[in-house]
Amino acid sequence: MEEETDRSVSTGAQNGRPQDSKQPPTETDVGGKHRKLAELHRLNQEIRFLEEELEDLDKIDKATSACKEMLLIIENTPDPLLSVTKGPENPAWDRWFEGPVESDGCKCWII
Repeated sequence: MEEETDRSVSTGAQNGRPQDSKQPPTETDVGGKHRKLAELHRLNQEIRFLEEELEDLDKIDKATSACKEMLLIIENTPDPLLSVTKGPENPAWDRWFEGPVESDGCKCWII
């Protein structure tokens, strides 16, 4: 009895021959053909994507050199909105940003 079940597992259901999993697909196997075409289509899409990415990378080098050149120009040009003097133009202006001269002069308490 066990021999029959072993034999039925190892032989094909239609003609009693062992099934070979490495047989080429027959002409009626459209599922395999569709699967292969879908895989080929996916690989072609990936190739196009990688080619576009390589083209973008070629353009980045030019942009990087332009950015470096612009950075050099900006660093060497003084900012028109910043004063050129090293200290305050009006010394009285600093009194607003300095603390009290003597500690007894400050009557504010932070709770």
